[in-house]
Amino acid sequence: MRKILLLSTLLCLSRFHSYAQADSLMDMLNDDKESTKKEDVSFTFKATRIINTSSVENLGAGVLDFRVCHRFGLLNQGAENFYGLDNATTKLALDYGITKWAMVGIEHSTLNKENDVFAKIKLLKQQKNGLPFTLSYYGSVSAVRKSTLPLPTGTEWHFSNQLAYVNQVLIARKFSNSISFQLMPTIVHYNLVDSTKFSNNTIALGMGGRVKLNQRIAITAEYYLRLTNTDMMVIGSTQKTYNSASVGIDIETGGHVFQLMLSNSFTNTERVVIGQTSDSWSKGGLHFGFNISRVFTVVKPKEFRN
Repeated sequence: MRKILLLSTLLCLSRFHSYAQADSLMDMLNDDKESTKKEDVSFTFKATRIINTSSVENLGAGVLDFRVCHRFGLLNQGAENFYGLDNATTKLALDYGITKWAMVGIEHSTLNKENDVFAKIKLLKQQKNGLPFTLSYYGSVSAVRKSTLPLPTGTEWHFSNQLAYVNQVLIARKFSNSISFQLMPTIVHYNLVDSTKFSNNTIALGMGGRVKLNQRIAITAEYYLRLTNTDMMVIGSTQKTYNSASVGIDIETGGHVFQLMLSNSFTNTERVVIGQTSDSWSKGGLHFGFNISRVFTVVKPKEFRN
């Protein structure tokens, strides 16, 4: 009888051990699946702009963003001009998310009375255990008011003189929860230039990044290195231009991002920032500015409509 009981016990323990091994093996397989599962990486940047120019982030489908971008005059203007605060330019923008991968916008800047329209399309999305970067395309066309555009001597006026076109490829990677980096190969086509000295196409490589300090605050930076037209003048003048460099701070406030920055660019339209920045950091040509936006849900997502 004892032998029978002992044998039964051993069989039960053996079976239990087999089950435990099977469960352990299934856990290992599930853990392995989790470790190799492809998931989209979100919030490479917290706003649709790094500082002056676009990030790879898009608005959600049906979301409208009303944005006010303010840039003050030169900090080195002294107390007479309240260190630049008495001289300012403003850009008003309406951006709209058509789908989760496409957004459009219209903008007006008081500098040069510039109006522009743009589209941004997310082509590829960074994934955990998958694609290592996010890829987007940004394209815009802008027009300045005729009265703000001095024509070179002997130049015949055409409406097309007012126009410029920007094409950018945005390539970004989120390396960790704290660090993100973006490259921006860019071509800006100006219809009006002194063609005896400069090309209509300014080719530049933009670089931008973000370092998150805590849940609400991040440091950002942005720089454009011009590869052509490096000695280009401000169109219609003899004023020299420089590469644009900016540093900023993002402050998240209740789901919105308030951006403060210092830049040698007096405005944040791509047409001016990339190829027509007329101030230099080395000469004290710095401008203080901020971006602030208000987001509205115009079309509710399907899952919330009922």
